[in-house]
This record gives sequence, C-alpha cells and structure tokens, in this order.
Amino acid sequence: MTSRITADLVLSRGKIWLGYGTPTVEALAVKGNRVLASGSNQDIAPLIGEGTRVIDLGGRFAMPGLNDAHLHLISTGLLQQQVDATADAAPTRAALIAALQARAAQTPKGEWIRARGFDQTRYDDGLMPTAQELDAALPDHPVSVTRACGHVTVANSAGLALAGITFETPDPDGGVIGRANGVLTGMLAENAQNLVYNVQPTPSLEEIIDAIEIGGRHLIEYGITSCMDAATGQIDGMTEIQAYHLADRDGRLPVRVWATLLGDPGSSIVERCHAVGLVTGVGNDMFRIGGVKIFTDGSAGGRTAWMRQPYHGEPENFGVQMLPDEQLFELVDRYTGLGYTMVCHGIGDGAIDQLVRAYERVRAANPDHTHRHRIEHCGYADDELNQRMLAAGILPAPQQAFIHDFGDAYIAVLGPERGLRSYPIKTWDALGMKPSTGSDSPVCSPNPYPDLHAMLTRQTHKGTVMDASEILTPEEALRAYTEHGAYSQGAEGVKGRLDAGMLADIAVFSRDLLTAEPGDILNDTRCEMTILDGRIVHDLFSAN
Repeated sequence: MTSRITADLVLSRGKIWLGYGTPTVEALAVKGNRVLASGSNQDIAPLIGEGTRVIDLGGRFAMPGLNDAHLHLISTGLLQQQVDATADAAPTRAALIAALQARAAQTPKGEWIRARGFDQTRYDDGLMPTAQELDAALPDHPVSVTRACGHVTVANSAGLALAGITFETPDPDGGVIGRANGVLTGMLAENAQNLVYNVQPTPSLEEIIDAIEIGGRHLIEYGITSCMDAATGQIDGMTEIQAYHLADRDGRLPVRVWATLLGDPGSSIVERCHAVGLVTGVGNDMFRIGGVKIFTDGSAGGRTAWMRQPYHGEPENFGVQMLPDEQLFELVDRYTGLGYTMVCHGIGDGAIDQLVRAYERVRAANPDHTHRHRIEHCGYADDELNQRMLAAGILPAPQQAFIHDFGDAYIAVLGPERGLRSYPIKTWDALGMKPSTGSDSPVCSPNPYPDLHAMLTRQTHKGTVMDASEILTPEEALRAYTEHGAYSQGAEGVKGRLDAGMLADIAVFSRDLLTAEPGDILNDTRCEMTILDGRIVHDLFSAN
C-alpha cells in the first residue's frame, strides 16, 4: 500500500501570485524546501496531513520572495554601526553635523567618526560638507562622511592627515582629490577614497559574519530572500569569502547570496578565488559564486559617471573614466577565460559603451558562450547601445530605487533631456532584455516599496515624473524583482517563481501588490511573513 504524500506547510485562503503570466491561486503546498503544488483550497486539501502546518492567509497577497539583484550585504550590516547621514535621518547640513557631534560625544578622542548616506542635492544650498566645516564641528576626531552613492567621501583635516594627503598629493589613477583656493576641500572621489579607507580600522572576521547576519535579517523583514553582494572583497579581501562560508556553515546566513568578486586592479580577489576553484556557479543554493565586478566610472549624482556629453553647467566635466580601454579589455578577456561571468559597474553612456565593446569582444571570440554578462546600474543607455547589448546578450542590472531617491538630482546635474530618461526599464523590458532591479543598499535602503513605486509611477520622492513612457505594469515590476533577478544569476530554474519543484521562498504582504495604489504600496505596506527554503523566518502573523 502506497502512503499518500502530504505537505509540510500549506498556505491557504490567500491570493498567491506564482509568477508572471500565471493566474493567482488560493493555496500552495510546500514539501521540504520545495513547492509541492498550488491551486484552489479544495485542490490542496488532500495534501494536508497530521503533521502539516496550515497557515490561513486571510486573503493576504503572497508571491515569490524578492531578489535584490544588486546590493552590498556586508556593508549594509556594517553600516548599522555608522552615523546615518541619509535624508530621512539628517535632512539638512545642520542635522548631519549635529548627528556627527552626538556620536563624537560618545567616542574617545582620536577615534574615527564615520557616516554614510548624505546627498547634497537634498540640502537647501546644494553644497557638500567641507573639511573646514567638519574641522570646526569635530576638532578632536578624524571624520569621514560618504555620499549616498558611495563614490564620494568628505574627510576632515585630521582624517586627511592620517591618510597622508596634502595639497601636493597627486590624484590617484581613477580618483580625484578636491582642491580649491589653495586648500584641500576634503572631497575624495572614486579611487581617492581608498587613501582614507586604507587607514581606517578593518572589521574582524567575526564582525563581518555579524554584518552578514544583521544585514540579511534586515532583508528578510522586507520579504527579500535572495540578493547579489555586489563587490565581495571590497572591505577585507578573502576574509569576506571565509565569512560567508562560515555564516552558511553555522546557520547565520539569512538570505541566499550570489557573491560578485571584486576584480579591480590592485584589489582583485579573483585570482585567489580561481586558485581554489571558486568560479561562477560554484557553491550551493544559499551561497554561490557569481560574476566579477570591475568599476568603470562613478555616479551621476556625484558627477563622476562617465558621460559622452558634459554635465549640465560644467562644460569640462565628463565624469571619471576608471580604466583605459586596453586595460579593461585585457581584464575582461582574462576573467572570462578563467570561467567568470562579468558584472561590471557602468552608469554613464561612456562607461556603458566601453563595457559593451569589451563584452562584444568576448562574444566575437566565442559566439557560443553561455555567460550572462551584466552591466550594473546601466543608467544612460541610448537606443544604439540597447540594440548592441541585445545582440550581445548583455543584461542591464538597474536599481529603480535610484529614480525615487535621486531622480531630481539627475535632472539637475544632467539637464532634463538626459535626466528624465534615466534607467529606462520599460524600454529594456519591451526589448526582452530581462532587466532586474534592486536597491544597491546601502546606497538606498533595501526597503522595496520605493523601488516598486518608482517602477509603477516613475516618480521621484518629490513627485517629479521621470518619463512616464518607462512605467511598468504591476506584473512587470514584480517580475523584475523576482524572475528577472533569478535569470540574471542563472538561477531561473530554481527560484523567481512558485511553480511546483521550485525553491519555497515566499513573501506575504499586507497589500495586494498587483492591484494596490502605488501610493499605498509606498506608504502603507509591510511584509507580514517571509518563508525561506520552506522555513518561516519572519512572522508578524503571531504578533497580530
């Protein structure tokens, strides 16, 4: 006699979205860590046995767990310990200074005060902090304040001195040291930031593991079950790989991670990873080696993204080109030859063009390769670049949270014609380029609701509409956050949908994200339950 199959977990009486193009269902059954079946309550009832846990969704909306396809998980965790300089916490320059002074009052003299998240375009005067301003407010501590984009840091004189930076210090390759009127301004852009970072304390292995756990738990609270760590090795090289393996081994890895390896000259961990067999695809469903990241430019809001045309009001400023063609091409050729997918940072159209040319070379040399090379951010691709990307199988990996947080700044620094067309996700979606989305946390909060709101409205936090022709439908927006994220990681066969046999990663929300008003999604939605690998890892049901 054959015993009947019963589910370990059943979600019933809900509105469950299995994935793009599929009607919603009432119920879903999970066996182990996989979806067993879905359908009506009556369809799933025979799968309920004595040991089945049944959760009555009470009409709530459930869907595949979100996949933040580009963020910095370790930094997200570590930055919980730094001063919050974001617009929500410090909306004015005075508020930023007050927050720094409050931290200094609790910190022994001579120790670093660090902050992250300011955006000078949100200030009334539109000006960045300066070394002189920080000196006056915090005379007893070295200070560094990093812009939201992560591409610009301002240090005070004590911090500059510890880094050995004087007015005569030459700009490093791919970096800029701010100078004006014969003095240092404290501004350090792109690679120049490393001069200060290199003299700041490096977190220990245990602190990095803690950061992975803290950051991952934060994501789980939003229904995010998978992410891409966008520059593993940037903080302390191979220690980060060790930390991930230990976190996974010890049950301290709260989310699935596709780890991008830092491949920049001078700080690359690719060679050491390759030497021990860590190439794209190696790992398990919780932690897997992803692609290799090389930075090719900066950020638009920081006026360091490499543009073909100059920034508005700055006719000599085209941004920062991080690497010459020959060096980038050699690195891309070498890393792809070692078996890696490329996931390089490129925001401006100058950087995107350089990356497309690099990837086109790889395609020409091996037309049958199966790598899904990505361009991270991909902010300013025109029609010609999009067609070349499509022909070469290149995926755009944008963050629509940027539209919400920084859209008005893009218009200010680039002018309306270019600024309004930032991050054209509908264009990519219509072309079949499978654009993903994410937060780039800690550049933006991993909170998915501003990202979803931006995809549904193209509105900035001020309400400016950034080209309404780029608005997505709700299903298209959710597909970008799930299925397309999985595809960009080569994992569409196991996650991103809730078809039978797929991983049981599920998020339950307080609102129906397919029908809710975008403003309600932004302002009045929460994730009430997160299921990862068939296990409930976040639960607000029992608190209600």
